[in-house]
Amino acid sequence: MSHSEFDAKHFVSHLTTRPGVYRMYDGQGELLYVGKAKNLKNRVASYFRATGLTTKTMALVSRIHHIEIAVTKSETEALLLEQTLIKQHRPPYNILLRDDKSYPYILLSSHRHPALLFRRGDKSKQGTLFGPFPSGTAVRESLNTMQKVFKVRQCEDSTYANRSRPCLQYQIKRCSGPCVGLISDEEYDADVRHAKMFLQGRNKELTAEISTQMHQAAEEMEFERAAELRDQMIQLKHIQEQQHVHGQSGEADILASIIQPGGLCVHVMMVRNGKVVGSKSHYPKMPLEISAGELLSSFIAQFYLGGAQELPKALILSHEVEDLDALVEGILETTGKKIEITANVRGQRARWLDLAKLNAEQGLQARLTDKRNHFSRITALQKLLGFAEPPAHMECFDISHSSGEATVASCVVFGPEGPDKKRYRSFNIEGVEAGDDYAAMKQALTRRYKRVKSGENPAPDVLLIDGGKGQLSQAEAVLAELGLVDIFLLGVAKGDTRKPGLETLYIGSKEEEVVLPPDSAALHLIQHIRDEAHRFAVKSHRRRRDKKRRHSVLEDIPGIGPNRRKELLTAFGGYQELLSASQEDIAKVKGISAKKAEEIYLHLHKS
Repeated sequence: MSHSEFDAKHFVSHLTTRPGVYRMYDGQGELLYVGKAKNLKNRVASYFRATGLTTKTMALVSRIHHIEIAVTKSETEALLLEQTLIKQHRPPYNILLRDDKSYPYILLSSHRHPALLFRRGDKSKQGTLFGPFPSGTAVRESLNTMQKVFKVRQCEDSTYANRSRPCLQYQIKRCSGPCVGLISDEEYDADVRHAKMFLQGRNKELTAEISTQMHQAAEEMEFERAAELRDQMIQLKHIQEQQHVHGQSGEADILASIIQPGGLCVHVMMVRNGKVVGSKSHYPKMPLEISAGELLSSFIAQFYLGGAQELPKALILSHEVEDLDALVEGILETTGKKIEITANVRGQRARWLDLAKLNAEQGLQARLTDKRNHFSRITALQKLLGFAEPPAHMECFDISHSSGEATVASCVVFGPEGPDKKRYRSFNIEGVEAGDDYAAMKQALTRRYKRVKSGENPAPDVLLIDGGKGQLSQAEAVLAELGLVDIFLLGVAKGDTRKPGLETLYIGSKEEEVVLPPDSAALHLIQHIRDEAHRFAVKSHRRRRDKKRRHSVLEDIPGIGPNRRKELLTAFGGYQELLSASQEDIAKVKGISAKKAEEIYLHLHKS
């Protein structure tokens, strides 16, 4: 071993078992990864064990030149130091949030005629802040609603101070014109107070107050004012119907994480005063193989520690996190607020969590199938394969069966815009030994590419085979037999753990093995195609298996229709009882003659 290589065994043997932070550097002094540990010796040693490492972790370890250690008094202190270093250096192998902006708020300014304004970041502005909201869109929707209902101004003070006549907002009934004295101070203050009550979630109290004022105006013959209050109340009730979860209360952020080949997503849904005020999906990069719980832990630490984001009373999680106590203590230490973090919820909280999970799944699926995303991935695959143009037609095969029963081969097709589901095909495999995937693959490929040879189907640019060297050999043999030598073969073999990210690729032949880096766009496309083939194969297999299991042996007997089958099964109670019956017993069933009974008996016992 050269002096320049990192001696992991020697380094680990001298490590402390106390909590702390470790920093991994490459030969150029670039910080690769920052991690925290309850036990530094055990945690760092886990990176250098002989087996069980993911491809992504091995890629990190291969670049390590030296490791620096910072011992801390507690796991919480280690967590805080880890997040400080991640935010300061943004190491390439750590989970990093792309959108590091703080939540937006609504500011009610402290002015003689207060304004409702959009604000983000600095919370030291003069006035009262309401929020946070999950996105700028959610703030603008709320401001738009309040313009219609309360007519409180939303212009900056510089605009307000230079008005000599009312602006367009007044003309379209979105502002009451306090800048030029078109509303009294008392009436404007009442509208501001109502807007404030609305933002505080005091909707029932607000509706009751407006209702009282409406009746009072009507009694005093101020019918125009009464009509305005009536319209305001109708709009408020409509908003409450859209937003409010009736009979519920609560304040929480619901976090759902999902990891799929090619991407990951953390969806944050915000509940305030018992209603969902909005949600947002985050798509951090995943440089190392992690679980959904580890993803949530990293996300919470980056998102909430330090007080940059407004904290609710509780965080509700889709998966358990191991360092829950450290997160709670870390948030308390940096923000002074003790919050509840839980993944075990029931009732309304569970329904919120289900909704957040659904949003995470839908968001990630939409991202993976986005045309722009697909174009960048297909261009990366073009570069990997050395093609002059991006492959316009790719096919992938997969085999599915249950212990050899109802074997089905699937073929999925991907084009320039992603999955081309109209061109998907499935093949019912017959005449092969149960569980012989090689023979099943050979039959499917032969049936598919005979039609290419005859000109019925176009030849794909790339044929992707899900399996190891054996399946790839089958594909090579079939294509050679059919004389289709221009189809480019790409094999995908799973590792021992069969986890995404551990695939070995065989490009062009089974001798050329390639392992792509974890953030490779080409690998993400290959994983997407492979997983789609598997999904379609399982779906086709289940459909065939269920159809086969629903099939009755009696259907194969000529002259036995649905009514006679029903009479037979009703009379004997089931197929096994019918099988045990004598010919004479069968002849006693309604609608069954002696001759037909003989045919049925002989058919059931022909084996």
